[in-house]
Amino acid sequence: MQSNYFNRLSMSNAVSGFSKLSKDEKINWIAKEYFSEPTEAVSLLKKYWNSDAKIQQLHDEFIENTVSNFYFPLGIAPNFLINGKNYTIPMVIEESSVVAAAAKSAKYWSTRGGFKTTVLSTEKIGQVHFIYKGDAKKLEQFITKINSKFYSDSENITQNMQKRGGGILKIELRDKTNFIENYFQLHATFETKDSMGANFINSCLEQFAKTLKEEAATYKLFSEEEKNIQIVMSILSNYVPNCVVRAEVSCKVEELADKRIENPHDFAEKFLRAVQIAEVEPFRAVTHNKGIMNGIDAVVLATGNDFRAVEAGVHAYASRNGQYSSLSHAKIENDIFSFWIEIPLALGTVGGLTSLHPLVKFSLEMLGKPNAKELMQIVAVAGLAQNFAALRSLTTTGIQEGHMKMHLNNILNQFEATEEERKKITSHFQKNTISHAAVVDFIENLRK
Repeated sequence: MQSNYFNRLSMSNAVSGFSKLSKDEKINWIAKEYFSEPTEAVSLLKKYWNSDAKIQQLHDEFIENTVSNFYFPLGIAPNFLINGKNYTIPMVIEESSVVAAAAKSAKYWSTRGGFKTTVLSTEKIGQVHFIYKGDAKKLEQFITKINSKFYSDSENITQNMQKRGGGILKIELRDKTNFIENYFQLHATFETKDSMGANFINSCLEQFAKTLKEEAATYKLFSEEEKNIQIVMSILSNYVPNCVVRAEVSCKVEELADKRIENPHDFAEKFLRAVQIAEVEPFRAVTHNKGIMNGIDAVVLATGNDFRAVEAGVHAYASRNGQYSSLSHAKIENDIFSFWIEIPLALGTVGGLTSLHPLVKFSLEMLGKPNAKELMQIVAVAGLAQNFAALRSLTTTGIQEGHMKMHLNNILNQFEATEEERKKITSHFQKNTISHAAVVDFIENLRK
């Protein structure tokens, strides 16, 4: 019975020892507690288990308390010409029209010179945050004196990274007492090569903190109070303003012409104004940058990287000048149209899910097994392509026409349309404006 394997704490669905339950026990408890049809709930969860037991176990062990898999589509956007090399880019996303828009941008620019990319820097950051009650000048002299010991004490952590050309770049003291009383930090920079480096950086930082405490306790120039340094936390930063990649496209203004751009000069000017608005208007910039992240997050997910870390760092970067602003920029000079993005991306192609998740390995192999710098460039291009597609639609036909066409399938699936109904509905909305209400009305009339 249920009471044999968990202890109810209250009548509000609280449970003790949930993590110790078996997978089936977790599912049965959830189904009984929260669903009017427990059997259907259990069946639904198990329907999404992988039929390969080894793959399912792999997924189960990625996180805690796993009960099923939550699938997102893996889409493909071909025809990306990046620095003269062709790529087909994997994208994991649930939003309709994103993959199609990226693919259209890729094909459009493939005949106009393609995308050009440059990695500007690859520096990662970590900090030891601590409280020191004493003379700031004495602390500065102390850190200078023991600086080399931070490196030597962490050699057991850094030796393998150093063999790959990475390691600790710099460690410096930063006085933050103007923000919080007695607050200082060790601000450290790292090169982590092809790994994202979170575990490496955090391990180094925790060793720095240990060294700091031990050395301070025996430093003769410190008073007893000064020796008692309090470590608050040691943690990497996902804000990486010196781990930046640039991606750009450019061509003569007249070369922008295609079947949707009859007057390329008018289009270029209007496109430029759209970017300028996003540069100065935060309400527009947030949505503008969200479109960029549609492309970036989709590739970050497909390649097993941490999209939450990327999102946080990117949006902080967009605010670095005191106001949230556009991540992309455009100009027209000497009748040349240029559109570019500079964006911080801390990514890895080794470690983490890259060696565990079968579809991550598939995605990386499809990309030609890129190193971290190459992946930064591919991801930045996906963001720029997505942004170009969105702005092109906004400044020509409007965003909803294409988006709603792609969204039509979702509506049809929601109402479980038959194949015959799909044909009639699709035919009708080739000539009529698509909206959720209009599709629903048409379906209801069709079924009468």
